[in-house]
Amino acid sequence: MAGLSNSIERFIKDLLEQTEDGIVEIGRNDLANQFNCAPSQINYVLTTRFTPYKGYYIESRRGGSGYIKIMKLTFTEESSIDQIINDVIGDSITKDMAYNIVNSLYEEEILSKREGQLILHALEDVALTNVNINYRNIVRADILRNMLLAFLR
Repeated sequence: MAGLSNSIERFIKDLLEQTEDGIVEIGRNDLANQFNCAPSQINYVLTTRFTPYKGYYIESRRGGSGYIKIMKLTFTEESSIDQIINDVIGDSITKDMAYNIVNSLYEEEILSKREGQLILHALEDVALTNVNINYRNIVRADILRNMLLAFLR
């Protein structure tokens, strides 16, 4: 199944790269037929690999052939950075979600490799060993927010 999920992900990313605006609208059932799989497999790929934490936004239309609109978020505008800092990170964030945000910013060339590595190392559980496990994701969100403000402003 991982091979199929990878193929679907690559196909969608290729479609997004071919557009000027980073927006693709496709039929869920059409995509499922193309890959000879159930529509639930398409849903799985969309919900796990095209999340806001990874730099994507999905709109879904029920009924008919279940069209979905996939948008690649761009982080080049000041408002997008503010949105990440205020809305996406929130009051608490897991290590995996933080990694996805930092990786997306690196891929968009908003953060350098070194900046990304510094942020990721600061968010590791090892760096937060003296923080009560129940509060690590809260502290992680504070650290990520502050480091992004320092690097991106």
